[in-house]
Amino acid sequence: MISEVPRFVEFFRDRGHRLIPGSSLVPPDGDPVLFTTSGMHPLTPYLLGQPHPLGRRLTGVQRCLRTTDLDEVGDETHLTVFQMLGSWSLGDYEGPQSLRWGFELLSQFGIGRDRLHATVFGGDEQVEPDTQSLRTWEDLGIPVELTTFDNWWSNGPTGPCGPDSEIFVWTGEGSPRGTPSTDGRWMELWNHVTIRYRRHANGSLERLPQRSIDTGMGLERLLMVLHGRRSVFGTDIFEPWMRTLPGLWAPDERSLRVLADHLRASIVIVGDGVRPSNTGRGYVLRRLLRRVLTILWRGSGSLGELPDSVFDHTMMRFGQEPGAPVREVFGEEERRFTNMLSRGRKVLAQYEPGQPLDEKELAHLHETYGLPPDLIVDWLSDA
Repeated sequence: MISEVPRFVEFFRDRGHRLIPGSSLVPPDGDPVLFTTSGMHPLTPYLLGQPHPLGRRLTGVQRCLRTTDLDEVGDETHLTVFQMLGSWSLGDYEGPQSLRWGFELLSQFGIGRDRLHATVFGGDEQVEPDTQSLRTWEDLGIPVELTTFDNWWSNGPTGPCGPDSEIFVWTGEGSPRGTPSTDGRWMELWNHVTIRYRRHANGSLERLPQRSIDTGMGLERLLMVLHGRRSVFGTDIFEPWMRTLPGLWAPDERSLRVLADHLRASIVIVGDGVRPSNTGRGYVLRRLLRRVLTILWRGSGSLGELPDSVFDHTMMRFGQEPGAPVREVFGEEERRFTNMLSRGRKVLAQYEPGQPLDEKELAHLHETYGLPPDLIVDWLSDA
């Protein structure tokens, strides 16, 4: 286990938090969300007031999956599947205490206040500004930026929600400049949410009987900062992938990152029992694998060339037992993709070489025949 994980957990255990085990990416039956998207997701009933069997202070590490950032994967910081370090107060301490502990732990990790910037909810027509968080950061000597939408957290259009305060760290060269909203070199590292409301379908807010705290920090981003890497893909977590894939397929830098991310995510999804399909969770998995296979098609690569080491490393990293039929699932999906390519060539034969297609036509070909838009464009331009 990477040393930063036990250091995080022990910090909060020393402050009365009980360790909870991480759960599957697949929520329990009845949950409308496709995948676990945050550390708080499995704790929703307890954040709403139900007593937790381990008490009111909790900490843990949760594997998460987000598809909202899928098009940004390949940059320095966005991932599809990642590990979230979390701490929770279930009606116990308030936001200022959480922020002070967060600053203390980052200081112990060696991240000084000169590299930090905070953002705080500045209020809107329904909720007043978060003056408690604002005063806390001012007392700690951390610069603060007030925002509205960027510092309001919710897990969907309805349900628990509240103002949050985000801790950003400077990742650029030289002295920090600007603010998180004006300079992209400020990277969000740790989010502290005060869950005090439930939003109803009509948009109204109801105060919850208890005020809870939910914090989440991506492990991969933390390692990027602590180890001085330029991207999350330069951390030890991705080392087996970044060492292995260039020798197999020689992709360009962005394609290398997409391959590493999507293959890693697909392994974890299959390890949690999901199989490719045309709907729901299975469609997310199929979409990831077909983006991978489209890249490999351009370079005549095959998933069968992947060594066992990257499968085992990924599954152990996410607390899964190696041995799930991941290779078999990948192999079957690659065969489906190959058959789809064979049918697709016949479909695209009716188009003139170099013929431009608009988004509606690309969407039709994708929905009807499963042809990825990038692949269609490549075929027609090479015809």
